[in-house]
Amino acid sequence: MALYLIGDLQGCDEPLQRLLDAIAFSPSRDRLLVLGDLVNRGPASAKVLRRMQGYGDAAQSLLGNHDLHLLGVAHGARKVGRKDTLAAVLEAPDREAMLDWLRHQHMAVRHDIGGGTLLTVHAGVLPQWTVDDTMRVAAELESALRGPDVADFFRTMYGNEPARWSDSLTGAERLRVIVNALTRMRYCTAEGVMEFESKDAQAGAPKGFMPWFDVPGRKTASATVAFGHWSTLGWLSRPDLISTDTGCVWGGCLSAVRIGQTPQDRELIQVKCPQAQKPG
Repeated sequence: MALYLIGDLQGCDEPLQRLLDAIAFSPSRDRLLVLGDLVNRGPASAKVLRRMQGYGDAAQSLLGNHDLHLLGVAHGARKVGRKDTLAAVLEAPDREAMLDWLRHQHMAVRHDIGGGTLLTVHAGVLPQWTVDDTMRVAAELESALRGPDVADFFRTMYGNEPARWSDSLTGAERLRVIVNALTRMRYCTAEGVMEFESKDAQAGAPKGFMPWFDVPGRKTASATVAFGHWSTLGWLSRPDLISTDTGCVWGGCLSAVRIGQTPQDRELIQVKCPQAQKPG
């Protein structure tokens, strides 16, 4: 059995098919884990969701910011944005089946492989969280998404504050920090204060901030953390890190990473993508 991590799809089903052909994916033999943002901006979000559902236990996804946005719109907490391409999902006869499948996906997944730990999230992990902490807070958020009060959760999910984690946080503020760390964060301070405006990795970190994975003393540094979300960062492979968002929807590549006997045993497979969304 092979485990493949796949970067942000954002509704790009045709490149996904070509990537699966390139890796000779077999649902009876292999496992897919998409690192969030299955939907939005690209042309075929409904096709992506149906494909993933159709693979059954062979495929799962993390929830990214665009996936949560779709669920928030579907539950009346937000309106469709000007650049959103979600109508094919929201107006589909099988809408409820797709949305129910989506909200039962994970916020973080852990694999213990060959004596090492592979932790997967969509965006990032706050420096004061251990792997166990990350899985615990992800489970809190998953419980809210799957519970009977999910519509209330989405009405309080949006916002940038609090910008810093505290174990004393409760209720909507606690969940909002978890959402923002796992699905939106790129930069933070050494103390874990998050910044949400800067996206261009080539421009460098804003003053006083650094990429979340470069914070000294980060408590997940002994694990390998795989994530997506940051297309301007692109492919990055270090012993403690795998960055997988290579900008498919922007005309870059769609990437799969085959994980071998240890988290450090990895192979990159990519396909070129037509531009489906213009920056800006």
